Amino acid sequence: MKLAGQSHSLINRLALLFALLTFAATATLGYALYRALEQQLTVRDDAALVNRVDQLRTLLRDVDVVDLIRQKPHLFANMLGNREALLVLQYPGQAPLIEVNPGNSRVPDVKPVVADAPLSLDAVHHRIEPDGTPFIAVSAAAITSHAQEPLLITSGRLLTERTRMLGNYRDQIVLLAAIMSVLSALLAYWIARRGLSPLRKLAEQTGAIGIRNLSVRIDSADAPQELLPLITGFNGMLDRLESSFTQLSQVSADMAHDLRTPIGNMLGQTEVALGQRRDVEYYQRLLGSNFEELQRLSKMTDSMLFLARAEHADHVIERKAVDVSAEFQRLADYFEGPAEERDVRLVLRGEGGVWADAVLLRRALANLLANAVRYAEPGSEIILAASQEAEGTTITVENTGPTIAEHHLARLFDRFYRADPSRHASSSSSGLGLAIVRSIMTLHQGKWSAESRDGVTCFSLFFPTAQQ
Repeated sequence: MKLAGQSHSLINRLALLFALLTFAATATLGYALYRALEQQLTVRDDAALVNRVDQLRTLLRDVDVVDLIRQKPHLFANMLGNREALLVLQYPGQAPLIEVNPGNSRVPDVKPVVADAPLSLDAVHHRIEPDGTPFIAVSAAAITSHAQEPLLITSGRLLTERTRMLGNYRDQIVLLAAIMSVLSALLAYWIARRGLSPLRKLAEQTGAIGIRNLSVRIDSADAPQELLPLITGFNGMLDRLESSFTQLSQVSADMAHDLRTPIGNMLGQTEVALGQRRDVEYYQRLLGSNFEELQRLSKMTDSMLFLARAEHADHVIERKAVDVSAEFQRLADYFEGPAEERDVRLVLRGEGGVWADAVLLRRALANLLANAVRYAEPGSEIILAASQEAEGTTITVENTGPTIAEHHLARLFDRFYRADPSRHASSSSSGLGLAIVRSIMTLHQGKWSAESRDGVTCFSLFFPTAQQ
């Protein structure tokens, strides 16, 4: 399996690709040169054969052919030049006066060029022998001084030597292409290894990062320009992971602390109750106290589940135009009873619409109103207002009560964070209300903030419009 993985590595694939490209380029160039050489040799051989026949026509014009053949038969053999040539002299319809054919080639049956017509390369006929060797031939009529009819000259040549030379040239091209491919593959392998060395360093750095050293970041000082976006993305991912891990650790610790208190209370009270027989009223008070603690645990569990679903990447909300005044009135009716118990009055200001998920909008505003009712001074007002802007709708919840210190405001929307430590064990709050508000606003791509000065605390939620 290791060898298979290496054979499909990026370096090996780049080397193989370079080798194939080099072989294709070299072979293509070699083929073009081969074809050019073959064409030049063809023209040369055709011209040599035409020139030989033309010389014979000139020679035989002023001599007695029969007498010349009888006195100097070797002259025609010498004119051929090699053992692969062919020469046949004959009058039409008669036996050959002379036939020089040392290679025993088949005499071609081609139409001769007339006696008074000039010879050109078009007069050359080409054929392929059964063994694949090319054969060229020219047939022409010649006027002699002592004959009434023209003499037929047929000359040909078997191109074995040219075929062998071209074959050697072709083999050299293939060998050169193969050698160049191997050299190109080795060079590409070396270049790829050097070029990918920053990736190996990056892999080593990322492999060394674990839970214990999430604060370590990848060094981009000596990294090539092409890897900078990747390194930046990795470091950004590590920032998010470190933040999430830190937050998760904090949440786990806070949640364990918050769960330990009600569980410890119920265990302690139950243990005391089981120590000896009690009256019915005692057990009723114990069950009532345990019921309150269980309600707090249930509320905390529901809130944590909601946050987990809300912060999921695939969470989809159903936004639509929601009437502000109608939602404000719905919330006022719901909080009328708690507000009267705290001797506070709800004031509603604003109209128009807001682009939001109606259910999530109610939950966010309900959490803010619950906090406002809980911490408002008796006899004061809680103002629920909305203002319309071109970019969106801003909803504010304002109450009069204890001023929240500046260093607490930035963390009010964190999970389990309470600005008032004395209320940490309160059964009426799970410490997740404002964290839920933050998650809801994140789903709406909105903004959230809190201000507190001179005894007036104001929470603001901004919902962008559909176009935004």
